[in-house]
Amino acid sequence: MTQAEALSIMKTGVNIYLTGSAGSGKTYLLNQYIKYLRDHNVSVAVTASTGIAATHMGGITIHGFTGIGIRDNITEYEIDGLLQKPYLAKRFEHTQVLIIDEVSMLHARTLDMADKVCRAFKRTDKPFGGLQVILSGDFFQLPPISRFGNDDGDTNNFVIYSESWKLMKPAVCYLSEQHRQEDQEFMDILNAIRDADISDLHIENIKKRIGVELNGGLVATKLYTHNADVDIINQKELDILSGGERTYQMIGKGREIIMQGLKKSCLAPDILRLKKNAEVMFVKNNFEKGYVNGTRGKVESFLGDGTPVVRIHNGRIIQVPFETWAIEEEGKVKASITQYPLRLAWAITIHKSQGMSLDNAEIDLSKTFAYGMGYVALSRVRTLAGVRLVGFSHNALAVDPGVLILDEKLKQDSLDNQALFGKLSEEEHKKMEEKFITRAGGTLNINGQRSPKKNEKIPTIVQTKILLEKGLDLWQIADERAMTVETIVSHIEKLVNLKENIKIDHLRPKDEEIKLVKKYITKNKSALLGPLKSALNTDGYNMSYDQIRLARLFCK
Repeated sequence: MTQAEALSIMKTGVNIYLTGSAGSGKTYLLNQYIKYLRDHNVSVAVTASTGIAATHMGGITIHGFTGIGIRDNITEYEIDGLLQKPYLAKRFEHTQVLIIDEVSMLHARTLDMADKVCRAFKRTDKPFGGLQVILSGDFFQLPPISRFGNDDGDTNNFVIYSESWKLMKPAVCYLSEQHRQEDQEFMDILNAIRDADISDLHIENIKKRIGVELNGGLVATKLYTHNADVDIINQKELDILSGGERTYQMIGKGREIIMQGLKKSCLAPDILRLKKNAEVMFVKNNFEKGYVNGTRGKVESFLGDGTPVVRIHNGRIIQVPFETWAIEEEGKVKASITQYPLRLAWAITIHKSQGMSLDNAEIDLSKTFAYGMGYVALSRVRTLAGVRLVGFSHNALAVDPGVLILDEKLKQDSLDNQALFGKLSEEEHKKMEEKFITRAGGTLNINGQRSPKKNEKIPTIVQTKILLEKGLDLWQIADERAMTVETIVSHIEKLVNLKENIKIDHLRPKDEEIKLVKKYITKNKSALLGPLKSALNTDGYNMSYDQIRLARLFCK
């Protein structure tokens, strides 16, 4: 199934299990759907099975969202206690869609507990209290780490065997496209691992990567099975480098308990230590600025204000901006952390690498101890040429026999759903989409053309418009709404594109900035932000992205 087909099914409001091989674009598709929901003012809770996976999506753990924490089970008495918590009550009151990412690592009992809590807060016996539930993951990847006894590695722990899964009956969407690997030979190897069909030729090609030097003399990220050695290796390598060490302390804002949870789950360190020539990895996606979670590079230098300058694998030089990880509810930032999106990258655990796309990696496949570890480690890398092995065992490529059987069923279910929804006419599909948006309390049009219901939430961009009309500047609006300036600028761009009659003259940049941006738009015949920023930087101008975006609005 293509991403477009899966997105179309999601929009009908049915429950979904989104799956596919590593690199098939599951996270990208979830982000597309989240944007669609927010554009239509449908409240969505973004969660994941682990803190690390949650930060990839800008969400929180399902344990934190539901309040179940680290419980092994939950009683009616404990659920009643959760119902008394105002912040949870408010959270569930507005939520209409629940997303849970990386469900391969979520125990079946945990999903059942989450289901019970959702039903209690929504006061209905419908599965998950009637929320649309989007589960995403790949059972070939790392399995649940159990706290429920010695049952690690038991396929029956997978969420697909939970009572809640059986009741909500999610439609399976198995993505067939590949967006990470750029190498057909490597894709064949990874697919052969998933099919338990590894040939002697595959083994021979994998073994050729033992001890090889990577192209261009790149220093590979070392993927280890255990945490014990990773920090020691990174600090040891940093100490070897000459020159002064720069230290950057993470900045946190908001509710302390949420902020601490963000810090623990975020791959960016609380204290980042760097030197010139340090091997680093970006730990956040920012396509506009030219890096993604897993992009490798080396610290080239530091600007006068301490900003790291990194040369990435393709030779591009990036002045690394601060990035913010935040937890939002109902458009309000509950907590945020800000740090340079970098970590030392001589070594990282296979567990923490899940969800990343690496340019190169040094992997020891002689020490894996669970199904999925070998596949996860290899599939992090885009090409076979980016893999350097320091050890190998055939056992590392073994997959869970139960998962093989399950995977065939999931593929067939996906084909059935593809055919079923494919039979719908465009008009029928549109009606299902509109019915779902209306049922979820959203707006059918971004500019609010539908008559609002009594007590209906004002669309987020309309709230921004009201504050603009009061004459507030960007920073005042951002502060009033507990959002970032970047988000407010996005609202203004939407309002302008929708031809809304808004007053933004008080935000007008300097005339020279407008002329400068207009000059480059005319010269390059493009108003795209990335090329504009690159062109201005090349000529020595230092306008921020938000300055360029505002100036661009006044060029029209």
